[in-house]
Amino acid sequence: MKRLLWLGVGMAVGAIAVRKITRKVDQFTPSGIATSLSESAGGFVESLRSFVEDVRAGMAEREQQIHEAFAAGALYEDKFADLHDDAQYGSHGRHAREENR
Repeated sequence: MKRLLWLGVGMAVGAIAVRKITRKVDQFTPSGIATSLSESAGGFVESLRSFVEDVRAGMAEREQQIHEAFAAGALYEDKFADLHDDAQYGSHGRHAREENR
């Protein structure tokens, strides 16, 4: 009876080991690699979509603030005006403007 019990335990352990090894080996086949890459790409695309949605929501919120300030007659102070000017005039920014005056 003991031998039969240990035979069953050995067969169960062997079957589990073979299943795990087979799954691991399947990950390194061309189809397994393709599946892994598609899952990774899908995760990247979803992250990118989430980022774009966050940026759009922030832009809409800021635009609403600007419209409210304009409607109230408040003076809008652009904190990033220097950055806009730098992009417009190249890497020299204000220096290029001053030389062209």
